[in-house]
Amino acid sequence: MNKKMGVLAVLTLCGSLLAACGSGKPAASGEAGQDQAGGTKPEKQLVISGNGATVEQMMKDDVFKKFNEKYPDVKLTYVSGVATEVVAKVKAQKGAPQIDVTVIEAGEQEAGRAEGLWEPLNDKDIPSMSKVSPELKVKDNSGVAVNFTPMGISYNAEMVKSKGLPVPESWNDLARPEMKGNLTLSEISSNFGRSALIMLAYANGGSEKDMEPGFKKLETVAGYMPTFAKSAAQLQQNLQNKTAAYTAWTMARSLVQKDAGLDLEFVIPKEGANLVPTVASMVKGAKNPNASKLFIEFLLSDEVQAMYATKLYYNPATKVNLPMDISKKLSFDMKKAVKFDYEVISSKTSEWLDRFNKEIAPKVGK
Repeated sequence: MNKKMGVLAVLTLCGSLLAACGSGKPAASGEAGQDQAGGTKPEKQLVISGNGATVEQMMKDDVFKKFNEKYPDVKLTYVSGVATEVVAKVKAQKGAPQIDVTVIEAGEQEAGRAEGLWEPLNDKDIPSMSKVSPELKVKDNSGVAVNFTPMGISYNAEMVKSKGLPVPESWNDLARPEMKGNLTLSEISSNFGRSALIMLAYANGGSEKDMEPGFKKLETVAGYMPTFAKSAAQLQQNLQNKTAAYTAWTMARSLVQKDAGLDLEFVIPKEGANLVPTVASMVKGAKNPNASKLFIEFLLSDEVQAMYATKLYYNPATKVNLPMDISKKLSFDMKKAVKFDYEVISSKTSEWLDRFNKEIAPKVGK
């Protein structure tokens, strides 16, 4: 089991939500300008894109509702999709963006940064940026982390006990013979599969800059599964129908599924694990920049930061008070966090995918 320390976020944030700064002449009806208090007036619409499922539900049911209490004239639209799809859409719309804000995993956000898809942010426009933990800083301020969760190994405690299977302690345990027929992992096109591959490299003397040890170990792992899962939903299904006892994914997902009735335990292996930040970015040339900045600032408010923790089990990006039971669930040993170089990962992902498809995927079940 993973060691437990205090959750990164435990203190109360000071002050109230600040409006993003702005100035200029009063705008015509339907355009952004100054409100009566002299703050930034948002445009009348805003399009946000991010993950689906429980994330989309919280956005629509909770975050949007609270944002509209503060800014009732802004029509909010949510476009759901996996992070790679979101970045692809923004790239396809480059020059005529239809999406204003993306809220996606850091690895995919970095891929978008390399493509020049995001507007740089600063604490004048997003005052609460200064409250985000320095460990979560986004390159070139091309976005701001709004939460994070550690990667690791989840296992079905009931199945492991009844079958006499090992409790995982190392990333290399994924390559133990006992895993055959009991393991489900996703393809490396997903963050879960890619992170597991990189951590297999770390566990065997490599890193994202030297992936040979990871690929070598993944060859063995591939032989223990009938296929690699193509989505997080498939991983979840394999765990729910008990065709697998182990997977590699985030603590947040493990806790959500445990609440849903699965007897899951989460382990950060002894070699450590990467953090998976969720990053909010404003699309370059966004049609609704004022509303975008206000929305990103709102995601960093005490209220929304607490929502991420209590509803989805994401660790807050800022210091905020949490209920004791939630704080206990989210606590883990930050000394075991491995900081990935996302710039390297972004530049190498295409090469890794090609190698995975040629060398690893054909070895499943063999």
